[in-house]
Amino acid sequence: MPKTKLILALSALLATAAPLTAQVGSLSDGTLGQTPPQNAAPAPADDVTVEQIGAWQLQCAKDGPEPRPCRMYQLLADAQGNAVAEVTMYRLPEGGQAAAGATFIAPLESLLTVPLTITIGEQVANRVPYAYCNSIGCLARMGLSAIEAEYYKSADQALVSIIPARAPDQVVTVIMSLDGFKEAYEKATPVPQ
Repeated sequence: MPKTKLILALSALLATAAPLTAQVGSLSDGTLGQTPPQNAAPAPADDVTVEQIGAWQLQCAKDGPEPRPCRMYQLLADAQGNAVAEVTMYRLPEGGQAAAGATFIAPLESLLTVPLTITIGEQVANRVPYAYCNSIGCLARMGLSAIEAEYYKSADQALVSIIPARAPDQVVTVIMSLDGFKEAYEKATPVPQ
């Protein structure tokens, strides 16, 4: 019986420690104490066509059944042009609670306890909790209602705010341009859920 309690206690400790390790560098991969590199946008795969519509890339599968799935993509950069985050948006089939979905990828050293915040004009449009982190960054996913999608279509830009784990008293805010959003959204094909 004591062995079972020890196993349960260790399991609980490991489960709570895993999210914390996603925010710190590691000696094993050489990232401890280093600033993450600022990379350009990843190139889309060869099986994807890309059409630039305003600030958005419409990325569509080249092969597969018609209509081929298309998603919207934008790399979010700071004022110096350094990549900070990226967003992928996609339409969902009609009839569901959400008309569209979005996935934001924020840097690994984002403070996970504070949601990613999207502001349009003077109003906070969305607070998006982080779902998990992997080797490319921390993912925050959200759904957009049809009304919210229309709000995005009518705006010029949104501000995306992220809190760094190393400086929780600071806010990193980047512009998500909505130039071309309406046209790209209309051209995007719904992806199955």
